[in-house]
Amino acid sequence: MANVLSKEKREQVLALGRLGWPLRRIEEATRVRRETASAYLKAAGIVVRSPGRWGRSPKPANEVSTDSPAKPANEVSTGAAPHQDPPPRPGRAPSASACEPYRELIEEALARGRNAVAIYQDLVTAHGFSAKYASVMRFVRGLRGARQAEPCGVILTEPGQEGQVDYGEGPMVRDAATGKYRRTRLFVLTLGFSRKAVRLLVWRSSTRVWAELHERAFRRLGGALRVIVLDNLREGVVKPDVYDPELNPLYRDVLGHYGVVAVPARVRDPNRKGKAESAIGHTQRTALRGMRFETIEEAQAYLDRWDRTWADTRIHGTTKRQVAAMFAEERPHLLPLPVEPFRYYEFGQRTVHLDGRVEVAASYYDAPPGWLGRGIAVQWDERCVRLLDPHTGQLLREHSRLPRGRYSPPDPEENRRTPPTTIQLLARSQSAGKSIGTVAAEMHRRDGQIAVRGILGLLALARRHGGATVDDACAAALEIGVPTYRFVRRYLERRIVPRLGLRHVDPLIRELTHYRDVIDRMTRKEEDRP
Repeated sequence: MANVLSKEKREQVLALGRLGWPLRRIEEATRVRRETASAYLKAAGIVVRSPGRWGRSPKPANEVSTDSPAKPANEVSTGAAPHQDPPPRPGRAPSASACEPYRELIEEALARGRNAVAIYQDLVTAHGFSAKYASVMRFVRGLRGARQAEPCGVILTEPGQEGQVDYGEGPMVRDAATGKYRRTRLFVLTLGFSRKAVRLLVWRSSTRVWAELHERAFRRLGGALRVIVLDNLREGVVKPDVYDPELNPLYRDVLGHYGVVAVPARVRDPNRKGKAESAIGHTQRTALRGMRFETIEEAQAYLDRWDRTWADTRIHGTTKRQVAAMFAEERPHLLPLPVEPFRYYEFGQRTVHLDGRVEVAASYYDAPPGWLGRGIAVQWDERCVRLLDPHTGQLLREHSRLPRGRYSPPDPEENRRTPPTTIQLLARSQSAGKSIGTVAAEMHRRDGQIAVRGILGLLALARRHGGATVDDACAAALEIGVPTYRFVRRYLERRIVPRLGLRHVDPLIRELTHYRDVIDRMTRKEEDRP
């Protein structure tokens, strides 16, 4: 026995134990802890009432007649006022659980996979449940049994220093396009110090969506963190590596805009970001298990309300403090947000064509010399196109965004001599056919390096339809005065009039007439020049 009682206290405990008082009533009457009282009672051979009988009226040692208010035969004075049992709560027996009226609701929620915390929150929110969470926990434990907790390590961080991010499975939401329920994705960013979490729902993920979710989370928190620990998913990490991982360029630039450094976890080591994993599991088990929503906006509103009402006001199991109170301490340590949000762009890899240009969104932009046939990194948005060195990230050239099908003007300061590859291409065209070579030379004389694509198109037509057939089409183009790849291709599509049918003759004649008018206008403009 840890505590040694005085003789008077010991006699009081033993007397009340012989009367059949439960340990809780003995503690209230004598101010002796239940554990100490239980040890004295067991040492004296007095049976201690089992926990299942707590709260019931004590049974006297000797039966007494109920006709007169006589006291029991073996009543002992304790020197204190007699203890009166509190009156039972109206509407249920003293030994019944406060959850008994909601048994069907609790069993139905357990069948849907809801846990005790979620059931308690639902009862409070929807049914005005007034008892404590412990009542629900004991009731649920009696229905499905207790679970053993697993040991885990705890990583301590300074306020505003670290956050952890991850994806998880979100709730089922009805898709407006198909009318069917679809699984959403749950994005969670958890602060390492306070365990404050931002939870966002999206339909699908991409590199830009992943970066935008971080930006939205920073805006909700009112500041940015210094370090972000993430998984090696493709949206954030292009090439996983223990010592030097390669980040996605858009994600890297977004974090750099907010002053954040990304630290990918080791492959197959999710415990490094266990706080985000725990937050996802807590959200799935408590808030979202068994739930379905009609719109993703409704699901996000429900999640935000649950976050404010329950997640932020809970006492965290590790820190033993309220999450909202700890976040109030951590918020002043967050990095300030920049004035302007990040300007998003698209990116990719392109090969510099033989005409010295790269194709971006159906437009063609001039590349610096020395990059013919080599891969180059490109970034573009609504306003400009940037050409970058794929290895160092150095900016090579920047252009204003052009409409579809347009070419950027050549740089007048660069030497515009014909590249050897273009000379070889003209020689190949000459060997493919006399008229083909003449059309290719005329295209190059008129358009310069831009004509390289059309010359390659002529050679492709020659491989597909035969050199003689394409040479005849090029001769027709020279005869009518329209030496272009487009005319040759269209001519080949309609060269056999009987096979095409009469309905194709008039369009062909109109197209030939159109080209003739274009050439005439260009000729008149040249003659009118002084």
